[in-house]
Amino acid sequence: MGSTLVLGSQLGDEGKGKLIDVLVSSGDFKLCARSAGGNNAGHTVVHKKAYHFHLLPSSLLEPSSHNLVGGGCVINVREFFDELDALEKAGVDANGRLFVSDRAHVVFDLHQRVDNLEEKALGAAQIGTTKKGIGPCYSTKAARSGVRMGDINDANLMNAKLRALSSGWQKRYGDLLQYDVEEEIQRFDQYRTRLAPFIVNQVPLIQKVEDQGGQILVEGANGLLLDIDHGIYPMVTSSNTGLGGVFTGLAINPFKIKEIIGVVKAYMTRIGPGPTPTELFDEVGDTLQRLGGEFGVTTGRRRRCGWLDLVFLRHSCAINHYTALNLTKLDILDGFEEIKVAVEYTLDGAVLEALPAEMAKFDRIGVTYRTFPGWKEKTASCTEFDRLPQAARDYIEFIEDFVGVKVKWIGTGPEREAMIFR
Repeated sequence: MGSTLVLGSQLGDEGKGKLIDVLVSSGDFKLCARSAGGNNAGHTVVHKKAYHFHLLPSSLLEPSSHNLVGGGCVINVREFFDELDALEKAGVDANGRLFVSDRAHVVFDLHQRVDNLEEKALGAAQIGTTKKGIGPCYSTKAARSGVRMGDINDANLMNAKLRALSSGWQKRYGDLLQYDVEEEIQRFDQYRTRLAPFIVNQVPLIQKVEDQGGQILVEGANGLLLDIDHGIYPMVTSSNTGLGGVFTGLAINPFKIKEIIGVVKAYMTRIGPGPTPTELFDEVGDTLQRLGGEFGVTTGRRRRCGWLDLVFLRHSCAINHYTALNLTKLDILDGFEEIKVAVEYTLDGAVLEALPAEMAKFDRIGVTYRTFPGWKEKTASCTEFDRLPQAARDYIEFIEDFVGVKVKWIGTGPEREAMIFR
């Protein structure tokens, strides 16, 4: 018994939603929870058709699951209801089994407007934000001027806080900030009653599950290399996407962790600017992008593609202490003559022992690759490791040996059934 954590090990978009779906379908988990981030995340689950999740836990597709958006998350209430309504229209009934922590912070339209202005002001140094207001919301949280979900119940308190936020940013941006605070206040007057049943104090909720010996499934958002502390700063998100964010965002018992699963795509992808040392600018990169359908679930932007970077993954393992890995999209590599993985970085001719903290150093990094023969055979929908081509097994076993973590799940297609369990 205990908690199972599913975390992104790269730059997000690793395919975490599918493993969450596979695990929760077992019926073993009493509670499934998101610990950080907001509707800047994107998880896709395929059950005959594709379901796209952004803020809500993708475990909602399992009718028996109870789900929590935790206190480390930031909530855009408008999009919370839009996503909920879309799921209900698709036949997913979340009534009585979806909860939001009263400690989670609220993303207002104000935050989104400011996000756009701040990104434009950066010019060529833009971070590549989704412009969902996530960064400005976490900024107000850190500045202790934010509005929490529990504050919404007190209209006078919420309104005063929101007016103060609006006034402060209006002084900074002047006429550039086109925003009507009273219009947003009126909108929340409509939300308040509908929102009330979802808001809970997560501390006794989680404690009760743990005290009764129930299992908790934690669904990570984004990836470790986007972590505000351990990612490639400043091209990161504004929350702790790694192991630390699970404990601050949910306050689960660290001594009751059963498994920490790192989800890793069989190649690298990234949306937006930022260092990606193995990125391919040739036909191979275009083929990975096309075969993998590499477009962002949240933004629709084209993902940059490259070979798997084991230097990145080794750094991720050192921070998140994975007990197992889920390798996804192995089938996308089926048609390649050869496949490469990055195994070493050099800087000015010297081998780097660890991932550098200074982003500027990535401009001077050299990459050493290990080349594997392609298997040129179909792995799509394979469900047994021994039935994989020998070259595919060699590829997987090399990854395990290099990072020192077992690849326990292998994704061979988008469907729930297209998964190898070892």
